[in-house]
Amino acid sequence: MHMAEHTSLFTDRYELTMLEASLQSGIGTKRATFEIFGRGLGGRAYGVTAGAARVGTLLEGFTFDEADLDYLGRNSICSKETLDYLANFRFAGSIYAYPDGELYFPFSPVLRLEASFAEGLILETLLLSALNFDSAIATAASRMALAARGRTLIEMGTRRTNENAGVVAARAAYIAGFAATSNLAAGQQYAIPTAGTMGHAIVLAHDSEAAAFRAQRTIAGEATTALVDTYDTLNGIRTAIDVFGPSLAAIRIDSGDPFATSIAARQLLDSLGATKTQILVSGDLDEAAIHRLHDAPIDGFGVGTKLVTGSGIPTAGFVYKLVSIERGGEPIAVAKQSEAKTSDGGAKTAYRRIREQHAIDEFSIDPEAIISSTSADALRPLQVPVIVKGERVIDDNLEHWRRLHQESLEELGSYEDLLSATAPLLQCHYLGPGTVKV
Repeated sequence: MHMAEHTSLFTDRYELTMLEASLQSGIGTKRATFEIFGRGLGGRAYGVTAGAARVGTLLEGFTFDEADLDYLGRNSICSKETLDYLANFRFAGSIYAYPDGELYFPFSPVLRLEASFAEGLILETLLLSALNFDSAIATAASRMALAARGRTLIEMGTRRTNENAGVVAARAAYIAGFAATSNLAAGQQYAIPTAGTMGHAIVLAHDSEAAAFRAQRTIAGEATTALVDTYDTLNGIRTAIDVFGPSLAAIRIDSGDPFATSIAARQLLDSLGATKTQILVSGDLDEAAIHRLHDAPIDGFGVGTKLVTGSGIPTAGFVYKLVSIERGGEPIAVAKQSEAKTSDGGAKTAYRRIREQHAIDEFSIDPEAIISSTSADALRPLQVPVIVKGERVIDDNLEHWRRLHQESLEELGSYEDLLSATAPLLQCHYLGPGTVKV
């Protein structure tokens, strides 16, 4: 299990400014409910949640030590009274969220936090950063996995992003269908299979391509992948088969036109007797490029830049809003009314209803209103407990999240429906005060 890191200052300054104001006014102790949701999907048919299981670990490290308190005090960010509050801070509330791998749609309440107003307030940035990044990666990875149509996908994006982000990106991609990662830290922390053999530097460093391949064969044998495009791809293939023999496991091509090159490579490999040698392709691939290669003789893809950077993924766009606050001893629904940025008040519970192979998501401030109308429909809750009264209750089981993701996709329709649709494939009904969202 991934160990908790120190996360208390992974926040924005204005959170602590609001915290101080709430403590002074007395509102900080009131019971409150916050929710995370997104208003759109960036032109895609569905989104994939990821990060909920990590939230439990992140909050275990959300405590303020002497160094934190000294920094906040010396820089006049907090008063002594607020520093005293932070010195004893331990999250004691509850969090319910869509599990990793689950699908979400516009206005899905992917996370619900129940705690004091002060507790919920200062966790906004940390929770949003985890769910926004992880879910964006998982959504992009899921779409790439659909486009790959069962062919192997290897996550190779660490060198294109922050070193810590690379680890959680590998985790999110694995949940959404990738088979392995090149990142050893992700392999160690999350037991994700790792993959990788050689790069161009080792070929360039030797006197010849053949010498580099002989060095690789000494340590890896024939069950390895030869990088064949350093100089001339087809000559590289001939050299690789000459050195490794026709039982070479795979070749990797990292440049050129992958469609035309893979066809020529397959023909050459077969003519050399290497009929079982697989072809792996890498090099700035995205969902569209993988889709265009569906008829090419390619067995797997290495994906990095377009998976982990903004060039290939629209952000999840999640926001964190207060939906309920205690007044007069009772929870009162509150909602933002700003133009184009409205929210629905009240703490909502979410279910997915399957009716004659058609799925509908329903959110309600009164769960019994959904359950009592179930009839013969299949109905399942979408939110699972992550933290209950301050205690972490969720286990980060990546294999379970992978299965959940595949099962959730199967509920929505065919491969073509999932990949080609640009509008949400699933209707979302809000059963309560406010407007029905469809």
